[in-house]
Amino acid sequence: MTDTENPDKKNVDEELHNAFEHDAERGPDGVPVGEQIRDLRKAKNMTIVTLADRIGRSVGYVSQVERNMSPVPIDRLKEFAEALSVQITWFFQGGVTGPEEEQDFIVRRSDRRKLTFTGSGVTEELLSPNLGGDFEMIMTTYAPYAKTGDANYSRPCEEAAYVIEGRLEIWISERHFVLDTGDSITFDGRDPHSSANPDDTPATVMWVMSPPTY
Repeated sequence: MTDTENPDKKNVDEELHNAFEHDAERGPDGVPVGEQIRDLRKAKNMTIVTLADRIGRSVGYVSQVERNMSPVPIDRLKEFAEALSVQITWFFQGGVTGPEEEQDFIVRRSDRRKLTFTGSGVTEELLSPNLGGDFEMIMTTYAPYAKTGDANYSRPCEEAAYVIEGRLEIWISERHFVLDTGDSITFDGRDPHSSANPDDTPATVMWVMSPPTY
């Protein structure tokens, strides 16, 4: 039976689509999606022109979205997520829901924004209230033997890491280090680097980056 032959399924699909559109316009954490797009674009040092080019839209449209003047339906949000190299769950999963007077200062454990890199075993949680300050804090959980990727990458910022639990293996240019629980490291993020969990138990690491360059 096709969807046109099953009116009940068609109605459910329409209701789900409408619900997603509503969420896309506002976001479940109370932070308008446009603001999240703007903060993430800036954190990646991407110009509004580049973002507009990547999604095939006008600069004026992206500007309106970032100022919360245009709605962002689910299909359009997917375009932004792909252009910004994040999963769409970045915009939908978690967020600040506490008292308004806390929202620019405190991130409760249950309110962290989460980003999961599919298939990598790496999950990141934003510990900073937003990406607009002088630095950002991220909690990264590595599944057993998980790594950030096969290739090194670089970011235009200073980076520091503190191993809360487990061990962290990190490559910085030609150098290789293994950090145990309680160890920390600071380095120039512009140097190509990558990291991994070398053990069969999870590892938890807190990262600090300045300026914010997610």
